[in-house]
Amino acid sequence: MKYIIAVTLILILFTLFSNKEPRMQKLNKNDTILAFGDSLTYGFGASPNESYPVQLQKLSGLTVINAGINGETSSEGLKRLPSHLNDDPSVKLMILCMGGNDILQKQPMPQLKRNLKEMISLAKNRGISVLLISVPDISLFGLSPVALYAEVAEEENIPLVSGLLTDILGNPSLKSDQIHPNANGYKKMAHEIDKALKKQGWLQ
Repeated sequence: MKYIIAVTLILILFTLFSNKEPRMQKLNKNDTILAFGDSLTYGFGASPNESYPVQLQKLSGLTVINAGINGETSSEGLKRLPSHLNDDPSVKLMILCMGGNDILQKQPMPQLKRNLKEMISLAKNRGISVLLISVPDISLFGLSPVALYAEVAEEENIPLVSGLLTDILGNPSLKSDQIHPNANGYKKMAHEIDKALKKQGWLQ
């Protein structure tokens, strides 16, 4: 009997402490969202005030930092991220949309997965929650999902917005070129991310 009780207590403690994901608490008006990524976050293909972070700020009423850099790979983003996380203590949520350039440049997918997980860990270790946005593979045969995003989300126990960019880039009226949305595409991106934040309980 004592053995059963001991094992039960160990399992309870493991469940409580094994998950590093910060508790998903509602964001307040003084909190900041960090939108981190490449050209899809920067808003390439539209004017600066039409990027998804700018439009999400209008929808959410919160400050949203656009930390997107055109052409950046996940390895470059991993080096850049700590400065953004350390500079502003009001950042409570990071929206991570990264990997498109790794895919286009045919870089190793295990490396992309490791970099994403490291970026997520950097945020978690600072008490910052993470929402991951999946990026599709774009080829002559069309758009196809990249499985590692679902793997990362499951392994890190974070929410994933999957299929959004596939829907946008598969619609000619929502894209500026083969790999970037236009203003309407970024608007749709912001609305769907806003819905995801509300679903997770971060926003009302």
